[in-house]
Amino acid sequence: MMQEVIDECSGEVLEVVPLVMRDIRNQLRKHGATEISVPQFRVLNFLGRNEGASLSRVAEYIGLTLPSMSALVDSLVAGGLVTRQTHPEDRRRMTLTLTKGGRAKFKSSRESTANYLGQKLKHLSAADRVTVTKCMKILRTIFTHGEVA
Repeated sequence: MMQEVIDECSGEVLEVVPLVMRDIRNQLRKHGATEISVPQFRVLNFLGRNEGASLSRVAEYIGLTLPSMSALVDSLVAGGLVTRQTHPEDRRRMTLTLTKGGRAKFKSSRESTANYLGQKLKHLSAADRVTVTKCMKILRTIFTHGEVA
C-alpha cells in the first residue's frame, strides 16, 4: 500500500513538472525573452541568488557538463547579461555575476512569467493555492539538498 502511494506521487511529479516547464518556456518566449532559453533563465536565476558563483557550481545546479555550461555562459557573456571575473584568490577560478542588464532581463522575464502562472493559479480555491505552495516548498527542500535555489 505504501509503495503504491509513493509510485502515484512520483508519477504525478513526472507528469506535471514537464507540463509546468513547457508553460514557463512558452511564456518566456512569448513575452520578450526570446533571446534567452530556459537553461539561460535558470543560470540568471541562480546567479541572482548566488552572486560570484563558480562555473562548476552553476553547472552542478543546472545539471550540465562543464563544457556545456561554459558554452551557455559564453552566450550570456556575449549578450551582456553575465560577467566573468578571475577569482581574487585563485587565478584558475572564474566567478560569474549578473550585469545590470542581466538583472533587468531576469527580473522582467521572471515577473511576466510569475504573472502568467498567477493567472492560471487564481482559478484555484484559496485552500488549493495554499496546498500547492506548501507542496512546492516541500519539493524545494527535497530537491535542493540545502542549496540556495
